[in-house]
Amino acid sequence: NVMGASKRIAEIYVQSLNNSLSTNNFVFSNGLSYINELNVKPITKFITTRFGNVLGSNGSVIPRFKQQIEKGGPVTVTHPEITRYFMTIPEACRLVLEAGCMGKGGEIFIFDMGKSVKIVELAKKMIRLAGLIPNQDIKISYSGLRPGEKLFEELLNDNENTMPTHHEKIMIGKVREYVFSEIEDQIYTLVKHAKQNDDRQVVVAMKALVKEYKSKNSIFEELDEAHKD
Repeated sequence: NVMGASKRIAEIYVQSLNNSLSTNNFVFSNGLSYINELNVKPITKFITTRFGNVLGSNGSVIPRFKQQIEKGGPVTVTHPEITRYFMTIPEACRLVLEAGCMGKGGEIFIFDMGKSVKIVELAKKMIRLAGLIPNQDIKISYSGLRPGEKLFEELLNDNENTMPTHHEKIMIGKVREYVFSEIEDQIYTLVKHAKQNDDRQVVVAMKALVKEYKSKNSIFEELDEAHKD
């Protein structure tokens, strides 16, 4: 979906900055420019981390379920089979800091999230913890998948793999790498369309950057069909 593709674009952007700096070949051609004319080794390391949902964070499902239970329900779940990965705030913070210390620059670290959790079971457990009975005291209702939403969360696409590190919870993603000069014009085009609030052209630009981005349950599915033709 758009959110997942935007995260991948952020990874591409950050990793390409690191690759460009590390080769002293950091040259922009347009108004976003900064030209590295000094033959010095950069001191900034660009590192990204990839992981699932953080329990209790702003906008996460836990506070929403809690609020719905306090109001007497219903607790809304998009689909009875939907699953997601979760980790606690302390664990996420610790792994991010540890990955930052491990990184040499340019890595995409992927965290071991354990087993995925069925969201409806999470809702039932929270209702029981409140001393109530699911679908008796508090109803669980299904709202339907949102545009682009997947039943199962994926931390890797079909063309990606991981390499282990000395840390059992942290892996290095083996993904396609870019140099900034390869994507500069595409990033510039994406930003331009975003400023113009042109949703369709924003998605077109995102698909140009993230080849594996396919729209599902979305008005933009036609863009993928057109590309096939």
